[in-house]
Amino acid sequence: MATPILTITGSDGTGGAGIQADIRTITGLGSEAMSVVTSITLQNSLGIQEFYDIPAPVIERQIDAVCDDAHPQVVKVGMIRNAATLYAVVQCLRRHKPRWILFSPVVCSIHEEQLMDGHLIRLLQQELLPLCSLLVVRKRDAMHFSAQRVIETEGTHGRCNELCSSIAVFLNQEDSMDDAIRKATLLVPLRQTGEEPQGRTLNLYRDFLKMQEKLCSHSHDVNYYADRLGVSPRYLSQVTRRMADTTPKSIIESTLLFRIKEMLDHSPAIPFQKIAEDLDFSSQSHLSNLFKRLTGITLSEYRRKK
Repeated sequence: MATPILTITGSDGTGGAGIQADIRTITGLGSEAMSVVTSITLQNSLGIQEFYDIPAPVIERQIDAVCDDAHPQVVKVGMIRNAATLYAVVQCLRRHKPRWILFSPVVCSIHEEQLMDGHLIRLLQQELLPLCSLLVVRKRDAMHFSAQRVIETEGTHGRCNELCSSIAVFLNQEDSMDDAIRKATLLVPLRQTGEEPQGRTLNLYRDFLKMQEKLCSHSHDVNYYADRLGVSPRYLSQVTRRMADTTPKSIIESTLLFRIKEMLDHSPAIPFQKIAEDLDFSSQSHLSNLFKRLTGITLSEYRRKK
């Protein structure tokens, strides 16, 4: 049984990011969220007016209280505004040793208020980053950090935050890091228009993602999924175009490609025909053609590289 996910970050009264958004994303994807607040912000649609940084000993006691009881294996860290908070968080992470530590730094607010100075960034790089499994950061802020594994995103910090929280959920559901990133990236597309999708559109998109993840080894047909979702293939295509600027077919093929590579990586001697049968390809040739089209190399070339 999965343990709750712990998020350690600031409070955003507008709900656009911070602890409120983390809890919404984590629970919305079916996991349980626990939280430790590092800073309370007084903000609205015009920006941040004031901060109240929680004293470091209180932060440490919050983390210990939660971790001693629930033993979370996935921890997401967000807003850290001073060295005392950083050292409190790092000490607790070293003490409790969660399996996965994700960090989504808040360098600037959505209104471009600077939330970290150079000294704190250097301390984060030195103390926290070596403990992290993954860094999820906006491209504009990526120059400040280096980590073993980094995802750079476009858009606001709110999107970056949502992506990191979604990855945390999939890791907590025992997905591999690669699979968690792939699923979360599809789930949290970049909405360039700035217009939030209607509930029907968002729910249909998420339902399609979950369904094709579960059933892609039984059907690769867009019509099959559209029918099960109760919409036309054209409407499903409009939904995926709006949400992720891609087609249902491309999403299905991306999932298939991941499954193929997973089988090749985990079972180096598996016959290509067996992969074709297990993933419901009409023939080994069909499998080979799709793999070559998506990767630019043959199945044999991929295997030799491994």
